[in-house]
Amino acid sequence: MTAKLNVIIIDDEPIVGKRLKPALDKIGCDVEFFTNPLEAVARLEEKEFNIVVADIRMEGMDGIELLERVQAKYPRTKVIMITGYATLEMAREAQAKGAFDFIAKPFKPADLREIIAKAAESLGVSDIR
Repeated sequence: MTAKLNVIIIDDEPIVGKRLKPALDKIGCDVEFFTNPLEAVARLEEKEFNIVVADIRMEGMDGIELLERVQAKYPRTKVIMITGYATLEMAREAQAKGAFDFIAKPFKPADLREIIAKAAESLGVSDIR
């Protein structure tokens, strides 16, 4: 049985969604994209996603706060943090708070697909590539 992964991408740069959504659709993910983290949180209240991909720096709510909210409501959901302002300290904080992984911008869609595949495997879905 092929399970479709539900993925939500939250980044205040529209180009991120424009590039990543088709790349993840291609490997069989059901992807929703939000540029506004508050709208994304409202959507997360309505639906559980298998994987959350969130920028750390956004207007209205930062990715760490979003990570904490997701972890509190959906402990099985894998959260992947992305940022253009990567520091070792930030990566440690994100992972200490339960982030599955951390990826620095700029990155190729294939890099994210690889991390999504690892997250899928940890959720018991192995046919994502």
